[in-house]
Amino acid sequence: MAHSIPVQRVFILGMDGAGSFLEHTDTPVIDSFLQKGAVTYRAQAESPTISAQCWGSVLHGVRPEKHLLTNELAASEKFPVDSPYPSIFRLTREAWADAKLASFVGWSPINDGIIEDEQEIHKVSLPDDQLVAALENYLDNNPDVKLLFMQLDEPDGSGHKYGYGPNSPDYLKAISRCDQLFGKVLDAIERLQLLEDSLIILLTDHGGGGADAYNHGSDHPMDKQVFWGCVGPGIDANTQLPPLSIVDTAAVAAHALGLEIPALWDAQLPGSLFRKV
Repeated sequence: MAHSIPVQRVFILGMDGAGSFLEHTDTPVIDSFLQKGAVTYRAQAESPTISAQCWGSVLHGVRPEKHLLTNELAASEKFPVDSPYPSIFRLTREAWADAKLASFVGWSPINDGIIEDEQEIHKVSLPDDQLVAALENYLDNNPDVKLLFMQLDEPDGSGHKYGYGPNSPDYLKAISRCDQLFGKVLDAIERLQLLEDSLIILLTDHGGGGADAYNHGSDHPMDKQVFWGCVGPGIDANTQLPPLSIVDTAAVAAHALGLEIPALWDAQLPGSLFRKV
């Protein structure tokens, strides 16, 4: 499975409900890190802009009308292992039977009902601070992990409680707190000398506050517009990204790992992302 880009592992690190509001608060870790690669604050969430539909698209590479995930379904049923729309986890497992795969989430339905349950994935569901501590410990003992996904559940909780957007100080503080937690994860990756041959994707699933100050789900730009960025081998600093959707995350991860992008996926590889070799 030769590939021109020497990526040994992929990290997909997300926070829930942050939209593009990083532009309105202090996020020094993410700002500094993404200067090394590509970033946009105009990526698009999938519709409806709800967590299961959006994280399902990130991980399965198809739009919600195909994967059919909802918050209620993800909380009550396991995703079928024989679906024609495999997650990036299933795709990686099929390529490497013994690869270490891990998913650390604050919102447990991702582990319970969005990621397939029979792929021998190390799954942890905990509140954000505890989650990052568990992730750091896992990396210390498993630096050879092939694919790792993280979802911090704030700032979505703060958006629902205090309101979303640039005029909600508590919501913006939650984004800044997630930036600090991202810093702990990135520091661990660097300390273990994994930066050089890892692709690291940073993103959120949706925003909020468009049609309803305390909610999301609409196609309003406040709900729909999100940040997305990545750093890794073959990606030049300050790479300009074309318009993209969060669904394209799966194609970027698969390409970096040298995997064939499934024909049934909607995910597309941004043409300008990887340096031509």
